[in-house]
Amino acid sequence: MHVFGPSDRFPFSTERSYTPEDCTFEDLNALHAVLGIDRAVIVHGGAHGTDNRATLDALGRDPVRLRGVAVIPSGLSFAERENMHVSGIRGCRMSTVVAGGASFDHLPRLAAEADEFGWHLVLHFHRAAELLDVENELVACRADFVLDHLARITALEGTGSAPFQAVLRLLDTDRCWVKLASLYRLSAEPYPHRDMLPLIHKVATHRPDRIIWGSNWPHPICPVAMPDDGDLVDLIPMWLPEVAQQQQVLVDNPARLYGFEAIAEPHHAS
Repeated sequence: MHVFGPSDRFPFSTERSYTPEDCTFEDLNALHAVLGIDRAVIVHGGAHGTDNRATLDALGRDPVRLRGVAVIPSGLSFAERENMHVSGIRGCRMSTVVAGGASFDHLPRLAAEADEFGWHLVLHFHRAAELLDVENELVACRADFVLDHLARITALEGTGSAPFQAVLRLLDTDRCWVKLASLYRLSAEPYPHRDMLPLIHKVATHRPDRIIWGSNWPHPICPVAMPDDGDLVDLIPMWLPEVAQQQQVLVDNPARLYGFEAIAEPHHAS
């Protein structure tokens, strides 16, 4: 998910390609209280460009519960990246969707720099075919990488498409992760978007240890009717029918990728 603003403290980038409303740390906490979410990862919002202060401020206010993904150009000093790591940053994102951030031209150098801290890369595609353009670079890089929004593969493209087959190949490198988030953008059907189930179930069956989930709150640049976050949470049992799958994708996998502390087993009274 993202936080934006407050814009009077953390101005939006002059190079941004969209202007969101303020969606602050306080708003995020209120949402999590309703949904029962204990931990979260703030992916730095493209509207703030490479100025990560809004994200770093939120991380600093709840460092146990939150981790972050920055938007940075390649070539930042070791000290700058080290400070981000101490603040809770665990990855960096590149995008062909939004302006003002880091393009895939930064991929080789960012991959090497991310590897110095055990960070991962996040690839945010405008369209799924772009994955094919960088597949060889991803195979060659040493850092883990996350394919955001299921690599933007639509239900109409399906499991037989070249991008989806690339996803399966990349999952087998043991460095690839797939994020199930914002899939309402990829469906050709209304909620509950059943046409996405073949793709979801295929990746979840192929590598359940490499899948993570996101709400994508507050849903910036949303091309469809604004989704209800409670409705999105309600989709999880359809996507991941087994309780063990849910535990792995919602708890264990992100704990491993983002370095969260282990959660003790709940005590059950006899």
